[in-house]
Amino acid sequence: MAFIPPETLDQIIAANDIVDVIGGYFPLRRAGPLFKALCPFHQERTPSFSVNPRLQIFKCFGCGAGGNVISFVRDYENLDFPEAAKKLAERAGIKLEQGELSPEDAARQTMRRRLLSLHAEVADFFHHQLLRKPAAQIARDYLKGRGIGIDIAKAWTIGYAPDGWDSMREFGRANGYSAEELVASGLVSTRDEQEDAQQGASGWNSRFWDKFRGRVMFPICNDSGQVIAFSGRVLEADAKAAKYVNSPETMLFTKGSVLFGLHKSKRAIIEKSAAIVCEGQLDLITIFEAGVHNVIAPQGTAFTDKQARILRRFVQDGEVILCFDADTAGQKAADRSAAALLMENLVVRVVGMPEGEDPDSLIRGQGAAAFIERVAGARDFFDYQIDTMVRRPEFATPGGRKQAARKLAETISLISDAVLREAVMNNAAGRLEISPQEFVRLLKAPSPRKGSDPAPQADAGPITLDQTVRLLALVALHNTEARTWLLAEPWQELLRNDPETAILAKILAADFHPEDPTSSHALFSTLEPEEEAMVSGLLAEKPRPNAMVVAHASWCELERRKILRRMEAIMASLKNPGLEPEELLSLQEETMSLKERLLGMAAINPTAL
Repeated sequence: MAFIPPETLDQIIAANDIVDVIGGYFPLRRAGPLFKALCPFHQERTPSFSVNPRLQIFKCFGCGAGGNVISFVRDYENLDFPEAAKKLAERAGIKLEQGELSPEDAARQTMRRRLLSLHAEVADFFHHQLLRKPAAQIARDYLKGRGIGIDIAKAWTIGYAPDGWDSMREFGRANGYSAEELVASGLVSTRDEQEDAQQGASGWNSRFWDKFRGRVMFPICNDSGQVIAFSGRVLEADAKAAKYVNSPETMLFTKGSVLFGLHKSKRAIIEKSAAIVCEGQLDLITIFEAGVHNVIAPQGTAFTDKQARILRRFVQDGEVILCFDADTAGQKAADRSAAALLMENLVVRVVGMPEGEDPDSLIRGQGAAAFIERVAGARDFFDYQIDTMVRRPEFATPGGRKQAARKLAETISLISDAVLREAVMNNAAGRLEISPQEFVRLLKAPSPRKGSDPAPQADAGPITLDQTVRLLALVALHNTEARTWLLAEPWQELLRNDPETAILAKILAADFHPEDPTSSHALFSTLEPEEEAMVSGLLAEKPRPNAMVVAHASWCELERRKILRRMEAIMASLKNPGLEPEELLSLQEETMSLKERLLGMAAINPTAL
């Protein structure tokens, strides 16, 4: 791990307000002096994620995550500490000087930095091909036919991948990227991975070929707008190749965890508390450029659980509007997407598209107003599902109606919120003309999803503290007088080699001042991630009354325990028949001394015995 000077950490934390930073990732709502949100680190239905602007810390009382602004960026973006500090330093325009990294950290940080740089440069390369190269005329004609002009292409950095096998290989050679980096990015593939391993992947030869060839290229960005992958669309109408090809999963990109366009649309989604979900990149771009900005697209035709959870943080109590093609594939995609979204207790509606139309063709043919009107008239998902069932001939038979009810009940059972589930069930029972009681019998009890949150508890966390140690940690974090008194005691000796008091020792050893919340970084820099979560929870608690009384009593209890443990060890030693007379005398004298200390403590604090 690299060493970052404390004064530099001071600058980074002071220059990056934790509310602004976290609020840039997902919406925070003020709750008195704090800010609340759904936790990004585990699935939950009610917000237990808290941000304290005075202390500049965050804490989730559901899963126990916590820390300062660097800790948050580290955990949210899956970075190591130096990478997170560097990202925040760049955000604030601070020059970051670091010591030596471990070989593993250095390799990972270098590769991540190189891949981000590579993706940014390749996006510019593809974009330049589209705008300037004669061979890209087919791509320009295609985009023009889809209503994508030069200004829109520039706004989204749309590009063209040359129709060859070695463009990326030549690009890598010309720009100093190794074959290993190109392979790690997913931009090139290899013919024989075993042979590469034997000869070394850093050498260039004919075994590397471009993954994207002769396609319109759409950069895929993370929430911060950094290019992390690509999606390429085939141009030939009768091509045998897949219509869309995405980058494979890499260090930067996990397909099921990214929503296309979110870096541009998240502010509008928050403001409207609604998200329109379309199928592909071109649909999204057309909708966005028509002035409807609260739109996103999954990397595929249906939502994953992770994507639904990400979107839940931005929509919260709003709704998700599915806008897929009006064909059988679009209906299936709507059903699959709704399942993931309903499990997040989101209200789902479905836009009824005209037969043979998609959002792109509708806007180009009839204008943005026609699309907006369709969105405004979107049906509740369950009404949409019932309408689909009613149109089928078998619905007219008793068996067909019962089968429809069973399928609908299976979907409704995904809703874990009891009030919402009952409202949806009553509406569905009325539409299907069956009694609510009969419908209830078809419902499955909603089972907790893997990784779902338990009921939030005030002090939940990955580490638990003994109550006495916990009280001492609280007063040391909140009360200057109590902390000063504890530091004057022989705390190093008392806490040495005791795993139960390790966090308390770190709290006392840090250059932390209860009256100065900004000094918390000096403490956090000494903690492990699970310890950060615990300390964040302690800092978020209200100060203890009678802090000095608590400090004295708790300190006395720790001393008592240590004396008793030592006396037990002496008694065990005294049973050794091979003790020398001098050793026996010494142990007996120590026993008497320890008993006197216990009696003295009891005279001051009667509860010590």
